Amino acid sequence: MTAPILDTFLFIALPYVCLFTFLLMTIYRYRAQSFSYSSLSSQFLENKQHFWTVVPFHYGILAVTAGHLIAFLVPRSILVWNSQPLRLYILEVSALACGLLTLIGLLGLMIRRGTTTRIRKVTSLNDWILFAMLLVQTASGVGIALFHPWGSSWFASNLSPYLWSVFKLNPDISFVTAMPHLVKLHIVLAFLTIGFFPFTRLVHLLVIPNPYLWRKTQVVRWYGRK
Repeated sequence: MTAPILDTFLFIALPYVCLFTFLLMTIYRYRAQSFSYSSLSSQFLENKQHFWTVVPFHYGILAVTAGHLIAFLVPRSILVWNSQPLRLYILEVSALACGLLTLIGLLGLMIRRGTTTRIRKVTSLNDWILFAMLLVQTASGVGIALFHPWGSSWFASNLSPYLWSVFKLNPDISFVTAMPHLVKLHIVLAFLTIGFFPFTRLVHLLVIPNPYLWRKTQVVRWYGRK
């Protein structure tokens, strides 16, 4: 598969497949299996490492996700902010710190699930696939921050227009074809994660602050083969 054809598949066809899967399966799961919209917390199974893994991961990934959304929604404001070198440095260092925080928390979560017997038994294959995807995604993001700096600026000037073109149903891949391979991997993994999202426990994020917060208490029982 030649490079132009590969880019066309990865940055035109794949995004729409993933977005369509996300919308269709999210709606289906909510209608058919509404009580599966839960994080299925394992805190009651093991709580010693829980705080030191979940808290860094959640704070880190929320900050990183918020930064990406801001750069996507208001790219011009990001470029104006970055016009002052000191503010650019502050933003880049903060983004790298949040990425490292996410990576450390994620590694802790994976170690916790792999080494604690009771948690390992209630961890599904989808959970491990999701962890692997998030690990590569987070590591590639940290790698981009280290080896392809000033990402906040080129995200606002290149990736934001590309993403807007996708949502406008007129994808323009000229913004991303010249990007480094590590950046392309990061973009592709982002779409794959979105497509895989409805099949994971992360769907509970979509129901805040919907009836998930005030519905009746949900009792979860784990059944395992003897």
